[in-house]
Amino acid sequence: MNKPLPTTNPSIILSTGGRQSEPASSSDFETIAPDLPDVIDATPTDSQPELGSWGIDLHLMNTEIAPGDNFAGYVNGHWLDTFEIPADLPSYSVFLALRERSTEQVNQIINNLSVNEAAASSLEQKVGDYYSAWMNKDALNEKGAGPLSNHLNTIDNIENHQELVLGLADVHATAPFGIAVFPDPADTTQYTLFTGQAGLAMPDRKYYLSNEDRFVGFRAAYRDYVIKIQELAGIDDAASKADIIIALETRLAEAHWSPADNRDIQKIYNPMSLAQLAELAPEFDWAAALEYRGLNNVSSIVVGQPSAIQASAKIFAETPVSTWKNYLSYHFIRTNANNVSEQFDNAHFDFFYKTLSGIEDQRDRWKRGAEFVNNHLGEAVGQIYIDLHFPPEAKQQMDELVVNLLKALEERIGENEWMDEATKTAALAKLASLDSRIGYTSKWIDYDKLDIRPDDMLGNALRIKEFEWNRQVEQLAGPVDRQQWSFPPQTINASYSPLLNQITFPAGILQPPFFDPYADPAVNYGAIGGVIGHEIGHGFDDRGRRFDETGKLRDWWTTAADKAFKIRSGKLVEQYNGFSPIEGMYVDGELTLGENIGDLGGLEMAYCAYQRYKAEYGEPSVIDGFTGDQRFFMSWAQVWRAKAREDIIRQQLLTDPHSPPEYRINGVVRNIDAWYKAFDVQPDNAMYLPPEERVSIW
Repeated sequence: MNKPLPTTNPSIILSTGGRQSEPASSSDFETIAPDLPDVIDATPTDSQPELGSWGIDLHLMNTEIAPGDNFAGYVNGHWLDTFEIPADLPSYSVFLALRERSTEQVNQIINNLSVNEAAASSLEQKVGDYYSAWMNKDALNEKGAGPLSNHLNTIDNIENHQELVLGLADVHATAPFGIAVFPDPADTTQYTLFTGQAGLAMPDRKYYLSNEDRFVGFRAAYRDYVIKIQELAGIDDAASKADIIIALETRLAEAHWSPADNRDIQKIYNPMSLAQLAELAPEFDWAAALEYRGLNNVSSIVVGQPSAIQASAKIFAETPVSTWKNYLSYHFIRTNANNVSEQFDNAHFDFFYKTLSGIEDQRDRWKRGAEFVNNHLGEAVGQIYIDLHFPPEAKQQMDELVVNLLKALEERIGENEWMDEATKTAALAKLASLDSRIGYTSKWIDYDKLDIRPDDMLGNALRIKEFEWNRQVEQLAGPVDRQQWSFPPQTINASYSPLLNQITFPAGILQPPFFDPYADPAVNYGAIGGVIGHEIGHGFDDRGRRFDETGKLRDWWTTAADKAFKIRSGKLVEQYNGFSPIEGMYVDGELTLGENIGDLGGLEMAYCAYQRYKAEYGEPSVIDGFTGDQRFFMSWAQVWRAKAREDIIRQQLLTDPHSPPEYRINGVVRNIDAWYKAFDVQPDNAMYLPPEERVSIW
């Protein structure tokens, strides 16, 4: 049977897709994904699902693999054996396939804009001129390093440490600390200022500090890159300056916290007055730096990693001005390598993509241009995108799904045997307050003050950065805007905000294989249902559970419930610590705990919601030999179909809070009793876990 989905509601932040802006640096987040023309790009009829005859592409399976031995291989094995990652991508997955589709859709929107007829300062003019400035590579090549000179001259004119404070505080500078505005965990109706460790170009501190051969090799290649990009900019004595710059970055890396520590909200939430910050790190003039950034009236700030900030301030004072000038100049060139000539762009690609990530070819320029527009003027394009690619019916069905997922978790919390009543009551209050947002924002960004010119690519990039920072400064003065979205509607992702207790599902992810209004309900529950559950689950993972129903950082757990949670989550950490996608490297169970809880709890929620659906509409028929429960779990595995190059897997294991996709499938289902029953998994199967070793938290 294939009855319509009942009413529901959503949430997610589970990306595992590749991107090609710049590989993750020490202050970046996120991650996975190929060319599936027969899968992702097929056009459904009015009543047929996009994939197969009921929502799953059976041709991509390998049924010679027993589902209980390797469920990921069983569902996706033929694809894994035959698919080749495109030469211009670090990895490939369903996420990236949909991102490729979104890029094509955005490019079509851009090309359909009548830029020549667009009114000055209109959205059409800004989008069209930004894209044109990027696509005119001949003009960029003719200018060469010239556009960089004004800013480099400003850096060169710095004479002492007091002037250096302002140089490091500049919105365009790479500095040992970042500054950002976000809702205050102590009062989520108001914004606060945050500062935390930053200043590295390579993905993680280990790239600077490890003596393993591959990291030694990365450092040698990085030195060559630092030399080359300075030489392209006309900087003298580039080799000795490269050594000075890398030595400074290495000192900063030694002070940096690990990715796992940075996930601990209780460690990174350290509110201080400016006087306390000055006492912690007196070598740096914080008041002058904040005033320079337009933050004259700030009286307090949240310090993310106090020991790293303290050490960075000492390094600031102990390091000669000349060294900092070399550092600032190099990083300004690096961060803007995409905005000037092809020589800079190609050098940047060769190190950050080819060397660090194993990517063979540069992306087509038009694709990168569409991605730049998406990243920097996303909501301008998004207003057109939703009219073309997001039918109202999709939002209605998603609302229905979310409602069922929320009811499922409410039921599971009520039946929870390890929580006491006081903690259950608080958990249910948080669940009842959850705010879900689907499709697109109701309050678009106003780009009126942004100046975009068709012949000034670097200037456009700098003005966009200033525009975004000024928006943050304006927000700091007012109440938290709950209507604001952190990404445009064409984004292939989703998120949960613990500070706002809010889940967000942009229109881009609401398409097959995540969501298809014509697919078998079991498929939608296993795919987008699991994703919704994942995002809801973030409100109750190891970090999200520290926030209450208002988003305030507050301990609403009794001692007994807290202990019981840690016992269960600790077992999940141990399980994932044992997973090794490449020889000699393992998943970090602590770093990935939140996402693993989201995956496990999300799929359990989705399965519970699917059982509610079956109770209302009846047991579904067997299709192509698969029961409804089997189709549910197969759909989850289809969503996480992915391949990645070894270098990108290494980066992910060191820096990414998401587990590799293989374990987002196998690591999850082996903990769910219903999966064992659905596929008759027995003790002699490789993935079998005895019932007492299976983890169930939510």
